[in-house]
Amino acid sequence: PVCIGEVANVSAEITYTSRHSVEVQVNVMSENILTGAKKVTNKATLWYVPLSLKNVNKVLEVPPIQYARKEQEDEGKKRYEEQKLDRLETKQRNGDVIFPVINPEPHTVGYSQSSLIHLVGPSDCTLLGFVHGGVTMKLMDEVAGIVAARHCKTNIVTASVDAINFHEKIKKGSVITISGRMTFTSNKSMEIEVFVDADPFVDEPRERYRAVSAFFTYVSLSKEGKPLPVPQLLTETEDEKRRFEEGKGRYLQTKAKRQAQMQQAARQ
Repeated sequence: PVCIGEVANVSAEITYTSRHSVEVQVNVMSENILTGAKKVTNKATLWYVPLSLKNVNKVLEVPPIQYARKEQEDEGKKRYEEQKLDRLETKQRNGDVIFPVINPEPHTVGYSQSSLIHLVGPSDCTLLGFVHGGVTMKLMDEVAGIVAARHCKTNIVTASVDAINFHEKIKKGSVITISGRMTFTSNKSMEIEVFVDADPFVDEPRERYRAVSAFFTYVSLSKEGKPLPVPQLLTETEDEKRRFEEGKGRYLQTKAKRQAQMQQAARQ
């Protein structure tokens, strides 16, 4: 975590370009200005798509970048293909809806699920009248945090976010519903699915649509900042059990990927 009073240094660089998208790698370094201690607090990969100023539905071509080594381009292309597949898989889940549960039992999906309704105003939007990605991500993180806190009843922090996918643009004047539900728990972490539905009811004949979706991972911490055991999620329906197994697969895949990265870093 970045603590109050620390200085955050955010650096970003373009690391890959496809014909219609740009990959930006971002690193956040925090510094305690009293002790001078520095640490890496966040890393992320962001993908952007350029749109025409005259026609916001038209995607423009991206100027290619020069790579220092051929391996950099190959690695970037691999990441590009992986995120494309992930976006396709997430979009196929867009029919899911969260319904309220009457008198849910503790530690069930219905007990911790949460929703937030937000009217998109001018301060939420770009100059062209579409919602900033950062505004949407902040609201999604708030809802996911509520879900995690309801489940654990302890201090919780965001550990990671698994690919926030922006499926469609959200216009100013829309009402968005941000919904979150627990999908999986390990011994010390929780996966929460969050999605955003938009109702463009101002001068728009269009019906509600799924605009954004993502999976957030949270951990439970003690007052001393030490990880605490997470209560096991109680699944009741077949859909909840299916989502739990899917979440378990993502958890094991992420765990294996991190171990491989640590081993590679140790060899270097």
